[in-house]
Amino acid sequence: MSGVTDPIADLLTRVRNAGMARHDSVLVPMSKIKQAVANILREEGFVRDVDTVKSGEWRMIRLRLLPTIRNQPSIRGLKRISRPGLRIYVNRGEIPRVYGGLGVVILSTSQGVMSGQDARNRGIGGEVLCYVW
Repeated sequence: MSGVTDPIADLLTRVRNAGMARHDSVLVPMSKIKQAVANILREEGFVRDVDTVKSGEWRMIRLRLLPTIRNQPSIRGLKRISRPGLRIYVNRGEIPRVYGGLGVVILSTSQGVMSGQDARNRGIGGEVLCYVW
């Protein structure tokens, strides 16, 4: 399980590929930040369920994807914004809106990983992890 330099990009790529291949679920290696991002995807209605499973000696996160609607996956797009080589931070008034509010921005803040709407309501900014629509 070594060699991954950007674990959040790995999570997003696995979810994107599983959605395009019309899989029911996808397994991702466990970490606290991946668990937090997966929980936000569940809360915002992009995945059906998130649970932790043991695969051999490793703990994994299983994301159960929503079924396709009219031949389109439930997650139309995922985009990694802040990356290890270039961190992107925003203040509370600069939190972006994805597709006019149809998508969600996921932030890492001093109070944990949360959606852009939660960060706006709490009046805090942070590192922009990704956009999901």
